[in-house]
Amino acid sequence: MNFLSRLFGHAAQPNQPDIPFGRFSDAYKSDEQQQAFDHSLEAFEQGDALNAYRAFMRYLLDEEAQKPNIRWEEKDGVIHFELFQGSQRITGVAGQDMVKAESRVARANDLNVGFMRRLMEANFNLKFSRFALDNENNLCIVFDTRTVDGSPLKILHALRELAIHADKQDDLLLGEFAQVLSPADGRQLAEIPEEEKETKYHYIVQSIQAVMSEMDKGKPDPNTYPGTYAYLFLALAFKLDYLIKPEGFMMDLLERVYAAYFSKNNLTPQVKLQQMRREFQTLLDRPKEAFFAEMYRTQSTFGANPAVPHGTVASFIDGELANMEWPMQQGHDALAAAIPQYIAGFILFHQAPPKPDRAFLHLFFQITESDFFRQLGFKITVTDESGRLNKAEILREIKRLSEQYRSDYPKLKPDVQGLNFASQTLFAKSYLQMIKGLDVTREM
Repeated sequence: MNFLSRLFGHAAQPNQPDIPFGRFSDAYKSDEQQQAFDHSLEAFEQGDALNAYRAFMRYLLDEEAQKPNIRWEEKDGVIHFELFQGSQRITGVAGQDMVKAESRVARANDLNVGFMRRLMEANFNLKFSRFALDNENNLCIVFDTRTVDGSPLKILHALRELAIHADKQDDLLLGEFAQVLSPADGRQLAEIPEEEKETKYHYIVQSIQAVMSEMDKGKPDPNTYPGTYAYLFLALAFKLDYLIKPEGFMMDLLERVYAAYFSKNNLTPQVKLQQMRREFQTLLDRPKEAFFAEMYRTQSTFGANPAVPHGTVASFIDGELANMEWPMQQGHDALAAAIPQYIAGFILFHQAPPKPDRAFLHLFFQITESDFFRQLGFKITVTDESGRLNKAEILREIKRLSEQYRSDYPKLKPDVQGLNFASQTLFAKSYLQMIKGLDVTREM
């Protein structure tokens, strides 16, 4: 079963490359997983900790994954488990007296003040876990608790925190402190083909250069309309995050781009715009080899994005689309087109929307970035080789997705009458309006 089939269901397009997109989310739990978690809570309340932890392991197990994301065995009344999060392997034990988990982030060849201070500061922001050094100078992140206080809900939050921070910090620390840190044993990395790395690298560079070129035209003046240009950089950050699925330094930088603009401080929008540009210039200045080192496949158990209802998605679309009017009226097509890309990227970056919403947003990027998908080896028919919209194929894809999800969402009937195929920009606006109007009420 390929990635698109696992994410979008059995009716996903066949014979397409098995390339993942976007951040992993654990919000799409099956009914069986939810029942396992309910049983885990009930068993713990009744004082049966081991049975509670057995059910908890079943809750975490992603049965649709190609390889198990979590494994466990029981010995002498203690459950020994290991789970995977990105490049990290988390191991632990759960018994009648204690629950403990840890992950080795890196090996310290020298106790450098720089990384030790970094992690001491990080410990102040952690609620359940902590960074520490073991007896072999392995830099670890650890969580432990007495079983009496180890409810499944607490264990869930603790493991999520531990796993996400372990996965994020390993590449960042190894990149910044390469002279004193080396990779820890047991990192879980799967190589991707060199052709895919080349395609993604060139797409990153070309996309950044295109946005900077648009800003350098100075029409309209970025100093007069910084908010309009901010959409360009934010759309670029979210688009690269979804399509490239970066790890390490680049993933952290794209998060900084978002934070640079939305942080509450005394900086003017013009200064924030320049901050965002400098962040992207940092990417352009990196050697190709640095990008390639962070391109690999991983498997995860936890996601950071919260599940949201369709109403949240619809409200966000409705609130942002209105900002397209001014650049469209003034003939600034590139600035107008950035807004629907920002909307789609923001939702996929920050949220776990209902499955139909996510599938239609993925189709949005297949349409608007069709050349990139072709270069990755996908068979794309929704546009022709020059990028012109193929109305018949787009309508066919919309129908296919609707039929795919209708058994679970019987009222899913996209209103395609409002789609505007006159231009890419007008289509993008009307397509998001179509998503806004979807009825994703679940069958009861």
